[in-house]
Amino acid sequence: MSEIDRLYSYRTLLTGRRAVPRHEILSKLEISLATFKRDLAKLRDRLNIPIVFDRDLGGYKLEVADSREELPGLWFSQEEILALLTIQNMIGQLEPGILGPKLKPLQKRLDEMLTSQGLSSQTLAQRVRLVHAGKRRLQLKCFEIVAKATIERLQLKITHFNRQSGETLQRVISPQQLIHYRDNWYVDAWCHLRKGLRSFAVDAIAECELLEDEAKEFDPEMVRENMQEGYGIFGGKVKDWAKLKFSPERSRWVQFEEWHPDQRKAINSDGSVVMEIPYSDEREILGDILRYGSDVEVLSPPHLRTSVLMAVEKMKTRYESYK
Repeated sequence: MSEIDRLYSYRTLLTGRRAVPRHEILSKLEISLATFKRDLAKLRDRLNIPIVFDRDLGGYKLEVADSREELPGLWFSQEEILALLTIQNMIGQLEPGILGPKLKPLQKRLDEMLTSQGLSSQTLAQRVRLVHAGKRRLQLKCFEIVAKATIERLQLKITHFNRQSGETLQRVISPQQLIHYRDNWYVDAWCHLRKGLRSFAVDAIAECELLEDEAKEFDPEMVRENMQEGYGIFGGKVKDWAKLKFSPERSRWVQFEEWHPDQRKAINSDGSVVMEIPYSDEREILGDILRYGSDVEVLSPPHLRTSVLMAVEKMKTRYESYK
């Protein structure tokens, strides 16, 4: 009998019995005491199977408190199963096709567990919904290769389209980390062409090839400092702080928002909120400021205030023809 078959035999042996004496387990599984001890340790510590010894009954049994259900190697309560199905449903909506096929066997087993307890995963799917804004279509093949390179620490040869410059370049990168931001995926990587850390939108990678060369490695804290200190997806060291004042009406929402982990916030007596946010590139924060229209004012720095004014003037010029 193989080890995995033997481990599954414990479940069959202990299910439906009050307690099974040790000598009976050794006899039926045809194992030694040493093997039994090793199996017991593995079942408890690695597979989280709740096998306990009951002194009163004089044998081993499965402890199945709190209506816990079994999955090979894992034990879940009804609440945990529901939480897992919720997560699986959210992943399916977040990135259809990326993890769905790999989670199908798990989802089927979880569905059966919930059904046995009078719950419905279909009802869950109807009641939990994610709404996407600005999501860009992602090529599954490229995402999987980029993820594989990131996890296995290998270099990638990519053909990347730079949306800002409009040019397409082939380059070799050493992926450091994957970032999911505003419904889109990015990979922070060392660019061997530019000799620096860069952030690449995965959906802007037209072609990619996994190389055998090991990725150039950087300290994760250093990568974080270089790529995540500023506002939003634009990396780099902080160059300035935006000081924004939101109207009392808009502040009812803004006072609970986190724009940046290091932000500073103050609530004025009139109900308005002043928020200070570090940034390294003004493009993204400029777009978010414009999104709030007249409900926000840039107090500083002067060059960001000027950029907002110039953007508003351009918008005004574009709409003047409709007068």
